[in-house]
Amino acid sequence: MALRTFEVSGESALDHAVVDLRRVSRTVKGGRRFRFRAAVVVGDKKGQVGFALQKGKDAQSAIQKAQTAARKHLRSVLRRGSTIPHAVKARYRGAEVLLKPAPSGTGIIAGGPLRSLASLAGIQDLSSKLLGSRNKVNVVRAALLAFEILKPAEEEQAAVLTRPTEESGGEGPGTAGSAPSQ
Repeated sequence: MALRTFEVSGESALDHAVVDLRRVSRTVKGGRRFRFRAAVVVGDKKGQVGFALQKGKDAQSAIQKAQTAARKHLRSVLRRGSTIPHAVKARYRGAEVLLKPAPSGTGIIAGGPLRSLASLAGIQDLSSKLLGSRNKVNVVRAALLAFEILKPAEEEQAAVLTRPTEESGGEGPGTAGSAPSQ
C-alpha cells in the first residue's frame, strides 16, 4: 500500500493508497470474463480523506477510476493536534473498529487499510482495534463512519457532564407493582 501523490487541477496535491486490488469474474455463455476491482483511499494529510471502489478491464484503469471517484467523495476528519479528540467505535456490516486517541509520538497503531486511511487523513498518533470481520473494504467504511461520529473535545466533555441522572419520584424499589390509589 505505497502512497503516491498526484495533482488535481485547482486543488492541492492528494496522496492515494490502493487498499485492495482483486480480480473478479462473471460467467457468460462463452466462459468467464475477468475484470479488476480496486479499493482506493485518497487524502491530503490535512484532514480531508475519501474512499472509492471501482472496476475496470485492467488493474490500472480500475485504480484510476477509483482515484477519480474517491476525489469526488472527500470528507473532513476532525482532529485534535496529531490525534483524534476522543475514543469512538463504529460498525459497518461485519466489521467493527475502535479508535482511540494516542499520546504524541506514539504513531499509528493500526493494521492494513486502517493505517493507510489514518495517515492520509493527517492523523499521526492513533491506537485502534479491529473487531469482527477483517474485510478490507468494510474496515475502511467502518473507519469512515467512526470519523463522522467524532465531535470536538469540548462538545464531548459537555455531553458527558450534562447527561441526565435518575431523579427521585420515579419508580423506586417500593413503588414497583403497587396499585394506583383511588
